[in-house]
Amino acid sequence: MHNPGHRFQAQDRLADGAQYIGGRLVEGTSGRTHAVVDPATGEEVYTYELASTADVDAAVAAARAAFPGWAATTPGERSDALHRFAAVLAERAEEFAQAESLQCGKPLKLTREFDVPGTIDNTAFFAGAARHLQGQSAGEYSGDHTSYVRREPIGVVGSIAPWNYPLQMAAWKILPAIAAGNTIVLKPAELTPLTSLLFAEAATHAGIPDGVINIVTGLGKEAGEHLVGHPDVAMTSFTGSTAVGKRVAEIATSTVKRLHLELGGKAPFLVFDDADLEAAVQGAVAGSLINTGQDCTAATRAYVQRPLYDAFVERTAALMASVRVGDPFAPGTDLGPMVSHAQRDRVAGFVDRARGYARVVTGGEAPQGDLKSGAYYAPTLVADAAQDSEIVQAEIFGPVLVVLPFDTDDEGIALANDTPYGLAASAWSRDVYRANRATREIKAGCVWVNDHIPIISEMPHGGYKASGFGKDMSAYSFEEYTQVKHVMFDNTAVARKDWHRTVFGDRP
Repeated sequence: MHNPGHRFQAQDRLADGAQYIGGRLVEGTSGRTHAVVDPATGEEVYTYELASTADVDAAVAAARAAFPGWAATTPGERSDALHRFAAVLAERAEEFAQAESLQCGKPLKLTREFDVPGTIDNTAFFAGAARHLQGQSAGEYSGDHTSYVRREPIGVVGSIAPWNYPLQMAAWKILPAIAAGNTIVLKPAELTPLTSLLFAEAATHAGIPDGVINIVTGLGKEAGEHLVGHPDVAMTSFTGSTAVGKRVAEIATSTVKRLHLELGGKAPFLVFDDADLEAAVQGAVAGSLINTGQDCTAATRAYVQRPLYDAFVERTAALMASVRVGDPFAPGTDLGPMVSHAQRDRVAGFVDRARGYARVVTGGEAPQGDLKSGAYYAPTLVADAAQDSEIVQAEIFGPVLVVLPFDTDDEGIALANDTPYGLAASAWSRDVYRANRATREIKAGCVWVNDHIPIISEMPHGGYKASGFGKDMSAYSFEEYTQVKHVMFDNTAVARKDWHRTVFGDRP
């Protein structure tokens, strides 16, 4: 099915182990092995030993040892290191693209044109942003004192990243942390550790000191929870499901850590009756199928005002049916498999249950023939579901779009907000006032107008409600990874201050 010459040879390339501690690859010490499986074939492509709690301790110790030196570097020195890092990533772009496609099942055109270039751009952005970690300007706010604000690194960051965008999520966790002067231990998903390890290795090659970036690849219950609860970890950043995020929050709260959570989503796609129908159809298919729908900002709930509803359903179904599902390494493939057979079966369960109360317009099945052994699932459109049904309310995380009609603008916005989540949304209209109202009233961390999905390094990414709090990317992310300190100087040179009378004596 694959041309072996186009596959990343993980077992050879990462033969020294799936942990990156103190600037080198090492084996885990848990005594338990885990396999990375190519989801397009079901073939095991990399077997490694999982991290133990002792490995987490070693990684945290390496990060703690590296922190004083790295925190003491100037913003310019950190910036230079990150510029070199971006250059190394660009040199190795094809290796990263192939490794990401192999472990995730992403088509090469997605990893080559989105995952890898986005990561390089993010690295270049933080290389520049590292020079702009400024506090408030100095001033005399009390009259007798000069105040200013310092922005300082927090310490060792312990982060956990998901399996849907392993490379980009590693970058989103690592880059703002180290640009601000912190050191980090990252636990990638055990399903998809390859590009996180390559990313850390590239950082060392670029001259970032040993111990600044460490990777532990282990199970969430063991390595993940130990990392979050570690007494030497000052902050935790987690991206993943809301259910696991609640557990992370429990552990982090018990140790009074700084916490950043980017959790689930159920993004509404709100189409008003004056929208460009063709643009909305194109946007709905692309926005719901990006990364095989395994995207927390993917379009999952299309609400279409009734005059356009029937045409939208018909055209969206037709365009979905034309999407080319196939081998991620084959030219012309639009959509690869899901990350695992377990995830494919989970998504299929949502659709199968929905047949009892809704209409599957297109898709709703796993392809057969040459694709039978992979974790493939056809692009799926579901209509006629009730607003309170499982398929409308639950995060499916697969190539499934559900479409519902609405009548008034008030109703459409209310339906868009009728979910526990609030990560992303889009509104489609030619009327600037209508679109602007939607951006004000939809409760989500990002609202696109007449598009859905694009992200840029300069702008923040994060959610409302059960989608978490805090921001990835952009200069706003430094709010998560820095401590703000107020410094105050007395300007009077007077031994006894006027306020001392509140403790002893009277006003002279």
